Order: sequence, then structure tokens, then C-alpha cells
Amino acid sequence: MQIGKDGFFHLTYCTKIHPGHGWPTLFSHIRDCVPALKAALCPGRPFGLGLRLSAAESQELLAGDRLPRFQEFLAANDLYVFTLNGFPYGPFHGPGVKAQVFAPDWRDPARVDYTLRLIDILRRLLPPGMEGSISTLPLSYKPWVAPDDQGAWEAMSANLARVAQALMRLREEQGVFIHLDLEPEPDALLERSEEVADFFQRWLLPRGASWLGRWTGMPVSQARARLLSHLQVCLDTCHLAVAYEDPEAALDRLEEGGIRVGKVQVTSGLKVMLPHHREERAALARELELFAASPYLHQVIALRDGSGYHHYRDLEEALPLLKESPDRQWRIHFHLPLFVARHGLLSATQEETRSVLKLVRERGFCRHLEIETYTWEVLPPALKMDLLNSLEQEYRWTLAALGLIQS
Repeated sequence: MQIGKDGFFHLTYCTKIHPGHGWPTLFSHIRDCVPALKAALCPGRPFGLGLRLSAAESQELLAGDRLPRFQEFLAANDLYVFTLNGFPYGPFHGPGVKAQVFAPDWRDPARVDYTLRLIDILRRLLPPGMEGSISTLPLSYKPWVAPDDQGAWEAMSANLARVAQALMRLREEQGVFIHLDLEPEPDALLERSEEVADFFQRWLLPRGASWLGRWTGMPVSQARARLLSHLQVCLDTCHLAVAYEDPEAALDRLEEGGIRVGKVQVTSGLKVMLPHHREERAALARELELFAASPYLHQVIALRDGSGYHHYRDLEEALPLLKESPDRQWRIHFHLPLFVARHGLLSATQEETRSVLKLVRERGFCRHLEIETYTWEVLPPALKMDLLNSLEQEYRWTLAALGLIQS
């Protein structure tokens, strides 16, 4: 929905939260949930929707008359789609997701083909004159690519430049502006704002602008500007907090490199202060076990006195080490409901999320906001409520954090 002065911001939730696979199943969830959510939050105004489509679902939606029928449903219910989530390529619900959420990465032509299908879908769904965004994975999973693997970095840069060329052509020929937004994540190839800025400056802009200029005949300076317009960044507030990034410093660093933020994913992670006593640590471990039993990758970044940060690939790998760990604090990539500040011995990164939304309001650096608490199915029972009620509370928490309603 459009919020803020003159409807400057667009707020939605990501349909990644809905279980099941295949377009018919997803459409059924949307049909059951979204009109009711709209009626509760903005009955008299258009309501925005953020679609998550797997590669298979994108093919299904483009087949037959499914897309026209979906467009009819949107029009009949005063709904509009302005953003897509193109990070997970395959099925997202069920066992065995973990690090495979990064596959195929941006070296693989399958990732390019999938993204081009998403662009085709969004350009048909996007209301006239409205900007569109598609979030995507931050190149690859860090253990899969060596820093000095020049072939890998060039392949990823070339594939992103090819997508940028398609987006550029779409804007020139049809007047439809869509940007692809790389989403930094803990333990991804692009994890922090420094790595994003470095990739743009060392690889994407020099090589991509050269290729784009050669493919189109435009000057390199113009090609560079087009890349910066169509390839942007998706900032996830949980990811920022887990990486211990100062959001204002991260924004300044991106802006210095001419890198724009196309989407902010409004999320909250886990924050745990590790007690000194073994008995207290045992109690903490019992609470964390409820969050470790999940098909998703829950990266842990620990803060240690005098030795900086330590990374654990997954919470289930970190937990056995908790009893003797020298760590002082853990931040865990587990998306908690936004309105949850504490749960037992555990805290949320809620204040870190609030600080990003304050910057969104003050600096207006991004128009697209997407609530992305996709862990509803795997939440501990004490945190799990009716999905529609949970989503409504998340919207209201976000609106209050933006200063648009009373908390």
C-alpha cells in the first residue's frame, strides 16, 4: 500500500511466507489471505503485493491464461504488484534448503533465464508509471567462490550486465523502469556494504560498462550510469543487524559509490547475550534448540572480546559449542516477527530495524518496503499465532516505526 507523504513509499509483505509449491497453491494462499489483510489495513485504497516466485512457478504463471487471470484478480480486488523476490530459485518450503538457497548462483545461465522471466512477469503486472523492483541473491555463497577466482567474478559481472541490458531496453522501448537489487546476506559472497561497494567498483562497473558499451554502442560513461540505475541493492534489516553494520555508515558508503538502494526488507533477527555461568548457558541452549530445528540456513555471527567477530555457518553447528564458547554475543539470521521484542532469554534485533526505518523516513533513500518474515512455519509454538493476525501486527508495527501511526 502507498504510505507517507503523497504516497511516496510502497509497503507490502512477501508471499514467501506461504507454504507449499506451485503457482496454483500460491494463488490459493493469496486469494485467501490478501483481500482480508487489505480489508483490515486499507479498505479504501489500493493494496500492494510482493510476489515470491520460484523458477518453476515463474514458468507456470507465464503458461496459458494464468497471468491474465491473475491480473483480473488483482484488478477486481484493488491490488497491485510492485516488487518480486527472485532470491530463492527452487522450492523454499520443506527439507534441505540450507545453503542451496544460493543455487544456482550468478555464474549460471539458469539464474539469468529465471531473472528474465521475472522481469517479463513484473513488467506486465506493474501499474503504469510505477517503478518496479526484483531482489536477487548477492552473487553466490561465500565458500563457493575464491576471492582470486577471476573467471567467476567476470562471469557474474557479465551475467548481471546482460540483465541490465534487458532492463535498459525495456525502459527505452516500453517506458517501464525495473531495477534488480542485490541482497547482501551473512556468509554470502556480498555480505557487508564494503563488499558490495568493492564489487561495483572493481568488477561490475569497469567490466560491465565496457561490455554494455560494446553491446549497445553507447559511451562507457553512459553505460556506467545505466548499470547504476538498473542494478541496485536490497537492504535487509535483519542481515544488517546480524553483520553488526551501522546502517547510516552503510548507506553513506553505498551513496559514495553511486549505488542506490532499491528495496528495504523489513525484518528482525535474534540477538543473544551469552551468560558467564554454565547453568545459564545450558538454559539458553535449550531455548535456541527450538530455532535450530529448521530447513533454513541460520548463520550466526559472534562478537568476541579482543578478537572481533567469529562466523558459524549455521545455528545447529554453533549450538554444541555454546557451553565453552568465548563469545560475548550472538546475532542469528532467524527472521522473528517484527512485533516480538523478547522471547524468554532471547532478544530481537528490533531496535536495529527501527533505526533503519528512521533513516528511511528521514532520508527517503528507498521507496519500496517489504515485510519478509518467512519463518512462520518453523517458529516455536509460543510465537506462532494465526497467520493473518501476525501479518496485520507486522504491518502495524512497521507503520508505527515509520511514525505513521501511534504505537
